[in-house]
Amino acid sequence: MKLKGLTTMILACALLVTGCASKANKTEDTSKGGDTASSVSYPITIKHAYGETVIKEEPKNVVAISWGNPDTPLALGVVPAGISKANYGKITEKGLLPWTDKKFTDLGVDKPVVFDDVDGLDYEAISNANPDVILAAYSGLTQEEYDMLSKIAPVVAYPKLAWQTYWRDQITTNATAMGKKDEGTKLVSELDKLIADKTAEYPSIKGKKVAFCYFSPTDLSKFYIYTSTDPRAAYLNDFGLVEADSVKELAKSSDSFALTISSENIDKLADVEVIVTYGNAELLKQLQADKLLGTLPAIKNGSVALIDETSDLAAAATPSALSIPATIDEYLKLIGEAADKVK
Repeated sequence: MKLKGLTTMILACALLVTGCASKANKTEDTSKGGDTASSVSYPITIKHAYGETVIKEEPKNVVAISWGNPDTPLALGVVPAGISKANYGKITEKGLLPWTDKKFTDLGVDKPVVFDDVDGLDYEAISNANPDVILAAYSGLTQEEYDMLSKIAPVVAYPKLAWQTYWRDQITTNATAMGKKDEGTKLVSELDKLIADKTAEYPSIKGKKVAFCYFSPTDLSKFYIYTSTDPRAAYLNDFGLVEADSVKELAKSSDSFALTISSENIDKLADVEVIVTYGNAELLKQLQADKLLGTLPAIKNGSVALIDETSDLAAAATPSALSIPATIDEYLKLIGEAADKVK
């Protein structure tokens, strides 16, 4: 999810209907969780930024659009009737992120229905998938898009603000809409345990003051910081890192998930011990050579976790139900190495 400006989903996760053999346009539940229909009472009402959505009966066909939402039903053993195409990261030939692609394969689906909606929602394709519910708990849906989708099926939008739904809420909200609230809660608990077990192997990370930034190699006169309302920055807290006080202070004047900072004000971030950012070794050299940015201790010391934009981790920095177990080892190793350089 490459940042190309402070606009819409580019800052957050900038998001051909293919055949699916006998499984096309049909959700298949392969989960072993028991009879959810008998344990869930309908209707289900879910409140969100655009009001509330009422799901009158158990959804048979689930469509999941935007970033990470398809991973919730898949992680719960449910094959969506259609999902959004991946728009950033290491994308497979099917238009999916590796962990999403693998899960489809694990569930016996070789040709999932993938909407080519990177440049805008394909309402016709979504409608053709015959959804009973449309999952978009983490997204940047506009009112107009929400209204259009609602003519097709009940839509689960983000709780409050666009692109500011944490992975736990993404899972539980989407799972609840599917009639699988208990399964979603259990999945969150399992992922929490996984994170706790893995982070215990990196004691040097705990308590380090962090900032998740984006630097453009072609313009270092300014940069961006993701605040704790953004899932990327919030995910770092799960590892035991803490948002730097300076970032908290800067974020007080904005409800945006990202802040634009002039490099002339880099001294305001002197308390940042570890920086996480997209880039490679060449970017770090640029930062260290810059007369302004190079004065920041974290940059000077090389306490920078560089997420290569050609790697699996590039897309996994914004976590989902499937990306967390697929990439947590790589991510912690990267951050641990940066934390070890703090002086």
